[in-house]
Amino acid sequence: MKDLRSDDFQQVVGECIVRHRSILDILSKHQEASGRVSRAVAKAATSCGCISIQAEKPHIPEDISLQDLPSYMSNHICGELCDDCRDALENELGTQFFYLTALCDTFGLSIYDIILKEKQRLNTLGIFNLT
Repeated sequence: MKDLRSDDFQQVVGECIVRHRSILDILSKHQEASGRVSRAVAKAATSCGCISIQAEKPHIPEDISLQDLPSYMSNHICGELCDDCRDALENELGTQFFYLTALCDTFGLSIYDIILKEKQRLNTLGIFNLT
């Protein structure tokens, strides 16, 4: 199956990977980009303060159904990203997505097909997808 937007993006990524074409470079750059995503979130909380992270153990009743479980779970984020932090996070996620796409391209995998297969798996497993 084809999706022109993701296929076009994957083609552009393939054309742009010149200096870091080695699988080792792509893997290390993807890992570095992942760290930068984490750092952007941490800086939003610690340097900017536009968000705060308030993590605690969820209080889940013993007799809760699996369908009701999401209402007892939290993402632990208080506040919203300011424009600067949103831009920084989008930038870092874009770089991470670039290297993920480069990884797919290197192995001849379609990012669109991977997303479609994952969506089908999620639709099949539904709430039982506890990965």
